[in-house]
Amino acid sequence: MARYIGPTTKIARKFREPIFGPDKSFEKKNYPPGQHGMNKRRSKQSEYAIQLMEKQKVKYMYGILERQFAKIFDKASRKSGITGEILLQLIETRLDNLVFRFGIAPTRSSARQLVSHRHITVNGKVVNIPSYTCKAGDIVAVREKSKALESVHASLTGHVNKYGWLEWDKASMSGKVLNLPARDQIPENIKEQLIVELYSK
Repeated sequence: MARYIGPTTKIARKFREPIFGPDKSFEKKNYPPGQHGMNKRRSKQSEYAIQLMEKQKVKYMYGILERQFAKIFDKASRKSGITGEILLQLIETRLDNLVFRFGIAPTRSSARQLVSHRHITVNGKVVNIPSYTCKAGDIVAVREKSKALESVHASLTGHVNKYGWLEWDKASMSGKVLNLPARDQIPENIKEQLIVELYSK
C-alpha cells in the first residue's frame, strides 16, 4: 500500500510541531517551509482550513492515508460514545502504533516496517498488517526468530513504559493491552473535535 516517504522535517514545520518525534532540524528552523516561511503569513485562517490542518496532522503523525482515515472515522461515528475519543482509541490500538508505544521500534514508520516484515505476533500468531486493530487483553510480542534483531534491542534499551493502559514484559519481549486508552492517556497534541466537525459538514 502507498504511504508517505517524503521529507519529515518539512511536514513538521508546516504544522509547527515535531509530529514525527524529536528532530534537530525542526528545532533549528521552527517556522513554516518555503521562501516566505520566516515572514508573517496571513494570520486569519478559515474554520475549514483549521479543521483540515488538524486532520492532515493526525494522518501524517500516525502514517494513515486518506481513505483509511475516513474508514476509521466512519467506524468511530457508528459506535456509541464521544466520536473524537473513539477515533483516537481506534488509531492508538493499531498494531503499528502499539509496536511503537511498547518501544519495540523508535518510530511509527519503523514499527510499520517490523510488522510488514513479519517480526511481530499478536496472541502468538504472526500478523503482518500494520493497520490491524488490537483489543483489550491482546498480547503483542516480538516473534521468537526476531528477538535477536539488533534494531529491536537498540530501541528497547532504556525504554520505560509510560502508558498505564499498556503492560510490557521485558523478559518475554511482549506487551499486553490492558484496556483502551482514556483521552488523557494519549499524549499527542490533537484537537480531535476539529476533525469531528470537519467530517460532520
